[in-house]
Amino acid sequence: MQEPHLHFTRHHSASTGITSPQRILRGTWHLAGCLAMALVLGLLASPGTATAAPDPEPADHAALVQGPIIQSPNDHRQYRAITLDNGLQAVLISDPEADKAAAAMDVSVGSNNDPADMPGLAHFLEHMLFLGTEGYPDPDGYQRFISQNGGSHNAFTADQDTNFYFDVDPGAFPEALDRFSQFFISPQFNPDYVDRERHAVNSEYQARRDDDARRINEALGKALNPEHPLNHFSVGSLETLNSDHRPLRQALLDFYQRHYDANVMHLTVLSPEPLDAMEKQVRQRFAAIPDRGLQKPVVDQPLARAGDLPASIRIQSNEARRQLEFLFPIDDPTLEYADKPDDYLANLLGHEGEGSLLAALRKAGWADGLSAGTRAGDGRHALFDVSISLTPEGERHLDEIQASLFDQIQRIRDHGVEAWRYREQAKLAEQSFRFQQRSEPIDTVRGMAMSLAHYPLQDVQYAPYRMDQFDPEAIDDILGRLTPDNLLRVYSGPDVTGDETTRYFSTPYTLTRRDDWPAGASLDGLGLPDANPYIAEDLSVHPFESAEPARLVDSPSVEIWHQADSDFGAPRVEWRFSLQNPDASRDARHAVLTRLLAGWLNDGLNERFYPASLAGQEFAAYAHGRGITLAFSGWRDHQDRLMRTVVEQLRQGEITDASVERVKQGLKRNWENAPQDALYQQLQRTLGEALMRPQISTTNMLAAIDGIDAQDVRDYRQQFLDRLYLQAMAVGNLDAPLAKREGLLVANALAPELRASAIPPLTVLDVPANAPVLHPSTARGDSAVLRYLQGPDLSLQDQASLAVIGQLIGPPFFAKLRTDEQLGYIVSAGYAPFMNAPGLMMLVQSPSVSSTTIDQRMDAFLAAFDQRIAALGDDDLAPYRQAVRQQLLQRDPSLSARADRLWQTLAYPQADFDRRQRLAATVDELTSADIRSAWQTLRRSPVLDVTADPGDQPSDVDALTKGFVPLSR
Repeated sequence: MQEPHLHFTRHHSASTGITSPQRILRGTWHLAGCLAMALVLGLLASPGTATAAPDPEPADHAALVQGPIIQSPNDHRQYRAITLDNGLQAVLISDPEADKAAAAMDVSVGSNNDPADMPGLAHFLEHMLFLGTEGYPDPDGYQRFISQNGGSHNAFTADQDTNFYFDVDPGAFPEALDRFSQFFISPQFNPDYVDRERHAVNSEYQARRDDDARRINEALGKALNPEHPLNHFSVGSLETLNSDHRPLRQALLDFYQRHYDANVMHLTVLSPEPLDAMEKQVRQRFAAIPDRGLQKPVVDQPLARAGDLPASIRIQSNEARRQLEFLFPIDDPTLEYADKPDDYLANLLGHEGEGSLLAALRKAGWADGLSAGTRAGDGRHALFDVSISLTPEGERHLDEIQASLFDQIQRIRDHGVEAWRYREQAKLAEQSFRFQQRSEPIDTVRGMAMSLAHYPLQDVQYAPYRMDQFDPEAIDDILGRLTPDNLLRVYSGPDVTGDETTRYFSTPYTLTRRDDWPAGASLDGLGLPDANPYIAEDLSVHPFESAEPARLVDSPSVEIWHQADSDFGAPRVEWRFSLQNPDASRDARHAVLTRLLAGWLNDGLNERFYPASLAGQEFAAYAHGRGITLAFSGWRDHQDRLMRTVVEQLRQGEITDASVERVKQGLKRNWENAPQDALYQQLQRTLGEALMRPQISTTNMLAAIDGIDAQDVRDYRQQFLDRLYLQAMAVGNLDAPLAKREGLLVANALAPELRASAIPPLTVLDVPANAPVLHPSTARGDSAVLRYLQGPDLSLQDQASLAVIGQLIGPPFFAKLRTDEQLGYIVSAGYAPFMNAPGLMMLVQSPSVSSTTIDQRMDAFLAAFDQRIAALGDDDLAPYRQAVRQQLLQRDPSLSARADRLWQTLAYPQADFDRRQRLAATVDELTSADIRSAWQTLRRSPVLDVTADPGDQPSDVDALTKGFVPLSR
């Protein structure tokens, strides 16, 4: 997998960026009432010990000296850092509670180091390492072993890094680690697979040729130094990966020997085993990595040369999105990570509260999102980026927006570089680190291996949070670069007609070198944020015994569930309130009104709640098939204040024309851009729209939205609130009396009157015989087939059987249709249930063959797989059965993940919180005869196909599936 310009982008925004470390989590929760494919399995130095970070003062504190790994007080795992004799640095993490073992290797080489005559070679080499080693020559052996043992694996190539990672059931970890280590010791670069895999890389390139991020990035490079690696093609294609200049396999060998060496590799390993046992395994398996005396490559070309700036560039986008970026070359601030002067400025420029640049732009009707931060860091140079999502009207006011930005920058120079602001940011950062939540093992090792390549050992965890001292000179230095003379202004939109076209992604653009900028008037009302009033004060963690969720309130119109939790060591609470109305998706008009009402609620609270989000209190409202969910995530302290404000806004807040228009434009833009989504995602969305009810298709909502205005939303609000059933759940560090009190605070304010029986249930539809072939509305040029084989009913037996079959089918499907037949880059098969309705999904997206050919190859594969199932014995079945069981019983990695899982359970007809355990027990009892019987039944069942070819007429999914009936229980 190729990731362009990935390294350490830091942005502050609620619209597109991630605040580090104050992460703004305004995503969509997968909750009851949401469409979700749940439980998709099978697819897809010298030794040191770690110490806890001291309790910091919010004021400036002394820089930490080089030493052991600093870990959160909330992290009770054991760490050890070692350096092997060959120079390989490794961090070992012992977590006795981990239900997966994982490892990652980061190599300090990436697409920046591609040879000039073979762009994409680093990415191509990443692909080739998976295809056999001297010790394990089978090109599909690694993937098959990982999948068979309940794991997953992947890799990516970034600018300066190539990162390989996997997880697996702990019992299989020693062999998995041995297989993994051979990538870096004895790769085969099998000549038979060199040409095949370059076609796979080319398929990846073709599948993403229409992605705006890649198209815009290539055009952006034309405005900057042509000698900088930012300005070269990094994916690879048949055109660039060939033997015209020299034999391709020899080029791979040369690149591997020139850039792969233990001195530029960083390994992270996580396992339930003790550290001594882990160290022994690592030393045994990785000591043979060659020591060639290499050093990390350095980029010595600046991003911009004298004379390149100022400049503006206009770039044509495929999507109906208008984006304005202000890019300023600066020194890469990574070396100043401990003080974060760039983050300090990004926090102020990316602020969304009252007086902010975004607030003024929203009021003018020119923008609906803004982020600020550093991107494209190469170790010496970087770009400071202020990125603004424009409305169509905003495109007419670029000069005024630019004037407003520089007005705000000047305001920060004059009044914004203040120690108290820095202390506030540092306090929030330390608060986040103090209660840092664990991530999945595979995410932990992947991120830490990369951090090892860029930060001192002691700070591989602490670096994103560390803010040691207020350095006004460093902040002023960056401010000194944020000037009109050092600016590249980038506008991208569908209305651009370019003078030139890029080579690889065919992007029209117009580049203008400037002597000066047109004059523009700054907007009024700009200011700097006040002290944050939402910072939590009571951060005590209350101890609770583990227990299943309990129903605290069970009245005819209200149910409130609660689970007290102290497992995650943080005084945080996740609240979900599902406001259910029988008319929420009665037709396309009502579905749009529900989404506009939820969007207005978010929009209307944006400025008021932005400081709360910085302080760790999150809120989001989102619409679904049965109504609107209000989701709160944050510190227990002060959370009720947000709840009161949200409910009051929902009931009595002013629904303005401007707010509804902003939300309407955003929804319309997203729905209009749906045909530009990745094709495989479009097929999956079409499948969901076909089989889940209540739900209205994206196409039909888009057709209905233009006929709705703000007055319609005002009228609908009262209709919606007058007919409610309320379902709620609190999960986290609060006791039952507090949960009941806060839950009733919302319930009593909304005063729901309907019974649960008045709300249409979430229903999975039965695929009928001779089901119509469905086609998405797509602008993509590839062909694709999604074939869905639905289980016969909702029984635990069928769910268990199909989950195991999904584990069995994935690796051979990938090996045959991608590795051997090279149909395309996107190839997968596995278990894909809708709620508790079992099913298998097979998916192929191809740039080179039609859907008819893909169908034929799927048929041929299934015929061969029939024989494999027929020959399956109980011994063959055992590891796959164990892998599914481990997946089912995997622990919740975070409080939010636990809340989402429990909340999803309420979507079923009966709240069954031990369903995972019962399903795992059913999996344990499966025999090979059970699997053969389930497979034979599945092969006789109707199939639902979603296909795409250029020129296909889009399907009216709602109309074509109107006669589908619910799947039998």
